[in-house]
Amino acid sequence: MTTAFDPLDLAGLQLANRVAMAPMTRSRAYGPGLTPTDATVRYYAQRASAGLIITEGTQPSPVGQGYPDTPGLHSQEQVAAWRKVTDAVHAAGGRIFAQLMHTGRIGHPSLLPDGLAPVGASPVAAKGKVFTRDGPKEFVEPLELTEDGIARTVADHAAAARNAVAAGFDGVEVHAANGYLAHQFLAPNSNVRADRYGGPPGNRIRFAVELVTAVADAIGAHRTGLRISPGNSLGDIHEPEPDATYVALIQALEAVGPAYLHIMETGDRALTLELRKRFSGVLLLNARTDGRPSGPQELALIEDGTADMISYGALFLANPDLPRRLRAGGPFNTPDRATYYGGDERGYTDYPALDGDL
Repeated sequence: MTTAFDPLDLAGLQLANRVAMAPMTRSRAYGPGLTPTDATVRYYAQRASAGLIITEGTQPSPVGQGYPDTPGLHSQEQVAAWRKVTDAVHAAGGRIFAQLMHTGRIGHPSLLPDGLAPVGASPVAAKGKVFTRDGPKEFVEPLELTEDGIARTVADHAAAARNAVAAGFDGVEVHAANGYLAHQFLAPNSNVRADRYGGPPGNRIRFAVELVTAVADAIGAHRTGLRISPGNSLGDIHEPEPDATYVALIQALEAVGPAYLHIMETGDRALTLELRKRFSGVLLLNARTDGRPSGPQELALIEDGTADMISYGALFLANPDLPRRLRAGGPFNTPDRATYYGGDERGYTDYPALDGDL
């Protein structure tokens, strides 16, 4: 029987175990030009015992930023700063992918360089507010991406993927989940286009397929992953019947052959199992747990074949040596929600390991 603590071959990349660190926004890119700091280096190096680390969402272009103090991968300054992170993770024996996250309509002009405004699949504002340095602000109506704008956005992702490899990352995860830009194209309430990128599922998947294809062409399919969250309502997304869309997406990507599919599960397990059956690569699962963080219970999903890897968010945030704690059955540090976003090293690099080290 396969367990979470067995090694895994991820398209030629050897992983020490099947426990992944999920991408988590921390809003601590305080270095020049939205770069990681020495604290970021420590944060990821502390968690290098993960089979795979997937970084916080990293914008592929200036207009892709949706929150304060999130890092980018679109400048040489950012590449150099991330190199310190990847070197430290590799020195500790870990593997690390960069998540490329373009937030689309989830953002605000005050977070962007002068003259830029949020963009989206359609000029449909999300309901709700976004946190800015001046407090919460209502989401604005995004500028609809033209086909030329779509092409530039796809090219930005490919360039950021090349930057990620130059920075020493083992690969890149394309973010098409949680209400951000690629998800906005997938969902019928945020995508009301009448061109070849809107309408039926075969059109709405086109942007996500082009992103994954461009990244795979730039750095290799073996270095490319995709994150999805079918039916997830974050970011004012409404997908009442997600099955046809996501089955079509996975079928279209078979010719590309990305290394892994990362599902953030918010809906029915049946769709996860259907996508598992249809996807030929490695399946990472951030399992639906209904109000509690993923824990030791989810390890059984590897043993029964539901997934190849399980990704942990809040529990990995608070437990830098999580694979060791999972193997031992605990104990587990409790995550402090008040320190999730922004701030200093409290709630960032000061969670102790089982042996008391920081």
